[in-house]
Amino acid sequence: MAFKVYTKTGDKGSTALFGGARVPKNHIRIESYGTVDELNSYIGLIRDYIEDEALRDVLKEIQDRLFTLGAILATDPSKDNLKTPDLHDKDVSYLELKIDGMEEQLPALKHFILPGGHPAVSFCHIARCVCRRAERMTVALNENEPVLPVVIQYLNRLSDYLFVLSRLVGLLLKAEEVCWIPRK
Repeated sequence: MAFKVYTKTGDKGSTALFGGARVPKNHIRIESYGTVDELNSYIGLIRDYIEDEALRDVLKEIQDRLFTLGAILATDPSKDNLKTPDLHDKDVSYLELKIDGMEEQLPALKHFILPGGHPAVSFCHIARCVCRRAERMTVALNENEPVLPVVIQYLNRLSDYLFVLSRLVGLLLKAEEVCWIPRK
């Protein structure tokens, strides 16, 4: 049986969490996983611009983990008996491994980098900013309702990954990397 796209249950400004509880659509939990969903869409856009199959595979893995992360955030925290997909410390380590591998191919970073140079590079920077917003929202959520620490760690490391990816994509596309040199 296929899912219906519309349920009409949210027409009055609330939505259901996994587990049944209803919350307003502007609840910080909804903002958190909605921002993760936005991030996932931008990562899909980045995948559309990248031809390197290994990078595309990593981005697909990240998209899978973001669905997991979204499911965790969409779950009613009072229902500890619900089974959600797992996010592990090894998922954070995976990002660190990929960051280290990309950095080996890049010149040392000596200045802040201005976003731009190629649409693929710019989309990496947009995704990085959305990732940071998702992290901020999730940290705010954690102040009121507990969030697994690995969720915040993953988002933090993913924003680092996206920054380094922007540099590598720029290098592969031979796009100019413009350093920010403060005016004196």
